[in-house]
Amino acid sequence: MSGLGELDRPETPRSPGAWDERSRKSLTDRAPGPGDAAAPSSGDGGAARGGARPPSAVRRAAADPVKALMHRHHDLCERAVDPLEIAAGLEAHGVTDRTAARFRHRDVFSLAEEMYARVPRDGDAPSRHTEPPAPRAARAAWIVLAPLPGVLCAAAVAGLRLTEGRPRLIAAAVGALAVALALRAVLRRGPLRAAARTSGTWTCWLVGYALLGDGLLHTALTGGPDALPDGTAGGPWPVAAAPVLALALSCVPAAVGAHLFTTRARRRLTSSRGLADFSASVRPLLLGVFALYTGALAALLALTGAVLGEPAAYPQALTLGALLLLARLLTVHGHAHAATLVLTAAAAAEATALATVFAGRLPGCGFLAAPVEALVAVCGPAGVPAAACGVGALTLLAHATRRLTRASAHAHAHGQTRVTASRPR
Repeated sequence: MSGLGELDRPETPRSPGAWDERSRKSLTDRAPGPGDAAAPSSGDGGAARGGARPPSAVRRAAADPVKALMHRHHDLCERAVDPLEIAAGLEAHGVTDRTAARFRHRDVFSLAEEMYARVPRDGDAPSRHTEPPAPRAARAAWIVLAPLPGVLCAAAVAGLRLTEGRPRLIAAAVGALAVALALRAVLRRGPLRAAARTSGTWTCWLVGYALLGDGLLHTALTGGPDALPDGTAGGPWPVAAAPVLALALSCVPAAVGAHLFTTRARRRLTSSRGLADFSASVRPLLLGVFALYTGALAALLALTGAVLGEPAAYPQALTLGALLLLARLLTVHGHAHAATLVLTAAAAAEATALATVFAGRLPGCGFLAAPVEALVAVCGPAGVPAAACGVGALTLLAHATRRLTRASAHAHAHGQTRVTASRPR
């Protein structure tokens, strides 16, 4: 009966003290090899000289398979503030509910709870299944900053409409700089903040094309442009201010939607009892936030078009807004690489369309502009940005429904992502 005291039977731990020096030693014990059979088996000294593993150590390793997993992910368990982060980290490394069954648990969440309890951390950990509320100052900051790009953009558009000549050029430059700084502030605070750095060059190109691209494409196909844009919709190079103003104003529904998605997904992470259950509950939430934003943007396009007396530009503005929102959500939740690739591809498609039109003017190169001319003949100048941004938005939507519905995309601590998703092994 004395040997039974050495067995480590699998059971729900009562304290983190189960991870002790004996646990570490059991993970590093050498498995018995062919040469160990001849080792002396009588007495402790014989076992030590022969290097044979004691039978009790073999039984301990076989009886508690969770110890090996704890050893492999020990750093993750030590820095986790609650079991949810461990579950997200395991899921990011390819551990599924079926894998958890091999460790004698019904799902990854219960396995994470055991691992959290058995690995000690420095100091007292925060209470489980709770997320510390954001400070009031932080919430007030992003609520105040979110409308700022739209307000400054409206002021810039008013400056363009009320001035002429050099003052109009100065108003356009100052307005563009102010809107860019306000947008940068919005993306650095609140629910749209991301730890990863993304290239803003292609985003600026996409927004700039929404402002000037359709007018340039139209004039290029008719033999122009003959002059620089004058800031009006009726000039030799028309400027579309309505869609850009609507996009700037849509920072508010974008921030609100990102906040709702993050907080609701975190709550459902605490109540879910399996990865499949969590994904099934978050997918409608993601699609609902996406639909909420596109509906708000459509209303803003109708409003700005009516106020400014310009076409609402629904196809190109809605697809661009959807593309930018999905790219930002993916970046916030740790998938910046895919967002950057799609944004780059959409901007490159628009730039290529313009380049082929001008290249088609060269002798013998008219065939280069034929695809763009055919698309414009069917859909108008709006067909180019609508196709480029629409394909990109659909690509990111499919990617987001797969990536943002994983638990690893929502493991946050103090507003920053603590676990980076990786491909399952």
